[in-house]
Amino acid sequence: MTTSWHAKIAEWSKLNEREAIKAIRQQVFIVEQHVPVELEWDELDSACLHLLISSANERNIATARMHIESTSAYIGRMAVLKPYRQQGIGSLMLQTLLEQAQLNAVKTVTLNAQTVAIGFYEQHGFTVTGDEFPDAGIPHYKMTKHLTDQIHE
Repeated sequence: MTTSWHAKIAEWSKLNEREAIKAIRQQVFIVEQHVPVELEWDELDSACLHLLISSANERNIATARMHIESTSAYIGRMAVLKPYRQQGIGSLMLQTLLEQAQLNAVKTVTLNAQTVAIGFYEQHGFTVTGDEFPDAGIPHYKMTKHLTDQIHE
């Protein structure tokens, strides 16, 4: 089965895109992972670059966000709806966000990876840079990737 995914930079200020992002995060984090509602939504959402992934039939199926400050960026809230996992969507999201980071002259990207996902992020060049810690009751590790200066065109 061949499926094509479409990645787009979404705008939090656009109601339909914001609602699509919120619906995915609600399902993955609040419903499935039992993250408390008050921990899921924060003031960073309006300042972040958001990514929205849709399927060939235009169903929104995944999202992530990246907060850029000067030459560093933080990736978070990576969420893929359950029926679409293990199909390369997480890799597409991460690659797209890393490209956006390079376009914005970011040198270092960090994220807090759930412990079960460390291998995934290591495959994309991230390394663990700290000890395990709980976030919303879920074990995480801080991970970092240093970007090169060149962008391949």
